[in-house]
Amino acid sequence: MRDSELNNPVLSSDSEARAWLERILWPSGPVCPHCGTLNEATLIGGEKHSHRDGLYMCNACRKQFTVTVGTIFERSHVPLHKWVQAALLIAASKKGISSHQLHRLLRVTYKTAWFMSMRLREAMREGRFPSVLGGEGKTAEADETYVGGREKNKHKHKRIPKEGKGPTAGKEPVFSLVERDGSVRSFHVPEVKGSTLREIVRAHLDGKTVVYTDDNHTTKFAVGGFVSESVNHSIGEYVRGPAHTNTIENYFSILKRGITGTYHHVSQQHLKRYLAEFDFRYNERMALGVNDQERATKMLQGILGKRLTYRRTGTGSNI
Repeated sequence: MRDSELNNPVLSSDSEARAWLERILWPSGPVCPHCGTLNEATLIGGEKHSHRDGLYMCNACRKQFTVTVGTIFERSHVPLHKWVQAALLIAASKKGISSHQLHRLLRVTYKTAWFMSMRLREAMREGRFPSVLGGEGKTAEADETYVGGREKNKHKHKRIPKEGKGPTAGKEPVFSLVERDGSVRSFHVPEVKGSTLREIVRAHLDGKTVVYTDDNHTTKFAVGGFVSESVNHSIGEYVRGPAHTNTIENYFSILKRGITGTYHHVSQQHLKRYLAEFDFRYNERMALGVNDQERATKMLQGILGKRLTYRRTGTGSNI
């Protein structure tokens, strides 16, 4: 019988957590974040040294650094093993884990738990998409959805004017592309407009991809120029041979159950980070052979070059 993942030393020891992080970020040896020199550093911190644990001196530029410099963990006062605990909890929770739950489990303040969550979501954001989805012989689905609660359930001062009411009023539009048996990419868009969606489709889908949509005219316009086919939901048609949008609808159901059941409310300025979280877990799912610890490892590989301050956490924009 395998030992419990909760007994992993990296979850209870800062030194073990730091060593694990070094193995993840420095597989070929220490890399100086100041000058980029590889494996030319001397360890000057730890039990046998006079400086703090994990401190290195670069032999090239003579500057000091640790594995957290230049990452979302830089200058954090939260113990490193608690960062690892948070990463594992978020990675293993299919529908997410709230900051209040992290606050109780990790025994940190709610403000700290919220900021840790936002930093880790930033780590899960892809490096602004180095490659496109799909390709020759591959299929994808495109669709939009709306995230947000019902107007009748909101406080009166948060409700929108009567003239703006409707099934999508007060909700934030999200447009997603999913490659069947592959990855998903989601975008918080200012509005569901053909030109906006078309720009995303052309930037993120290989031109040889076969694309399936529903009968929404805006989405059909967005995939114009691609080999595409749609199903007409308005007449009860959901599957016609290979034509369907079931894959992307399944993804939307996970996204909405997570936001509704776990987070309850997501602000406009941070929606892009929550989308990154759900995209990441979907793209690194068990069906693709990625277990919880491997998912957490991949998450931590994304902390480099993404230092996030409190000021930057408060900024937000669509797409």
